[in-house]
Amino acid sequence: MSRSEPGFPQLPLDTTLPRDWKTLTSGPEMPLVCLTDFQAYAQEHLSKSTWDFIEGGSDECFTRDDNIAAFKRIRLRPRYLRDVREVDTRTTVQGEEVTAPICIAPTGFHGLVWPDGEMSTARAAQAAGICYIISTYASCSLEDIVATAPRGLKWFQLYATSDRQLNKQLVQRAEALGFKALVITVDTPKMGNRRCDFRNQLDLQRNLLLKDLRSPKERHTTPYFQMSPIDSSFCWNDITWLQSQTRLRIILKGILTKEDAELAVKHNVHGIIVSNHGGRQLDDVPASIDALTEVVAAVKGKMEVYLDGGIRTGNDVLKALALGAKCVFLGRPILWGLAYKHSSNFTDTLVLPAAADGTPRTNAQHLRRMFFMLLFVSPQPPSRKQGEHGVEEVLNLIKNEFHTSMSLTGCRSVAEINQDLVQFSRL
Repeated sequence: MSRSEPGFPQLPLDTTLPRDWKTLTSGPEMPLVCLTDFQAYAQEHLSKSTWDFIEGGSDECFTRDDNIAAFKRIRLRPRYLRDVREVDTRTTVQGEEVTAPICIAPTGFHGLVWPDGEMSTARAAQAAGICYIISTYASCSLEDIVATAPRGLKWFQLYATSDRQLNKQLVQRAEALGFKALVITVDTPKMGNRRCDFRNQLDLQRNLLLKDLRSPKERHTTPYFQMSPIDSSFCWNDITWLQSQTRLRIILKGILTKEDAELAVKHNVHGIIVSNHGGRQLDDVPASIDALTEVVAAVKGKMEVYLDGGIRTGNDVLKALALGAKCVFLGRPILWGLAYKHSSNFTDTLVLPAAADGTPRTNAQHLRRMFFMLLFVSPQPPSRKQGEHGVEEVLNLIKNEFHTSMSLTGCRSVAEINQDLVQFSRL
């Protein structure tokens, strides 16, 4: 039977599918016990282009890698003989309580990793009792995300476009939907030199479509809307204009210097996320943790300072808080969790890879094998909860590590974490 014959399923070649076969049923897997385990799992199971998009940095990826390495240059100074039978990881961000100072940074296109995309991430954040910053470049609409996790603490991240009316519309929609803060990314007047994306010929502005950039009424006629160019003229005066358009608290993401931190204070914003965009924008800038103390000193306690970039362990969280961060935000690790499927609770769906040589005969052989196997096993379709459970596991894992780090350094509450707990290595 050829592919063109009636009744034969038409299966287009799909290079975005995983690279190797998944068995219909799988036995117990080794537990994933740290974030790097989730990283390895995601790399194995995601397509190369998706993995490269998530993991890629700009230029030579020095800053991306230094974000992680910089934490290893900081040593902990534990205090012992303290009663740590009860350790409280709770804190607040912009006056809202979270269960731990570990929240979710804005990353785009979660639909590349899991079909439910940001809706799965939002449900996991709600279950964990933490804040989730939803990206302008989400693959789900703001309305759908809010509907699926109505009780979750949500902030909205804005990439300012050259269309002021569109910026205003997005901000006002977020405010009407109950978002608590507006996070403005300031380090992207132009996209960085992401070599992996160039090699994979991944042109997001040309090829990826988004739901959030039009109102629900407009999406009935045009379900998706092309990405608008980022405004390279966006400056401090535009921050003032945005403040006039919303009652949301405004937080600037991407500040790395005391000069910009002082200007943020002058413009009465409510917070700063010290960030180098995960090393995806300008390479050779300081690691986020290395820039943190400069920014914290510059704001002089007049606003909350947060950090993203390089957080991989509970010790990293503790170090960031000791150096003045109110909270840290996770980016890539959340996407690793979103890619995770629980073999203990779900049967893996059979995945049919693209033919090695692209010939119809090879694909037909794969399909015949699949139909034969289906006579003996009935795989379950993937549950939307698989993605969110992976995110929940990532969050619970690092929260538990942070709890342990607090206990082993003698901290009974987040308020007891201070700079006396850290020292910089001479190595």
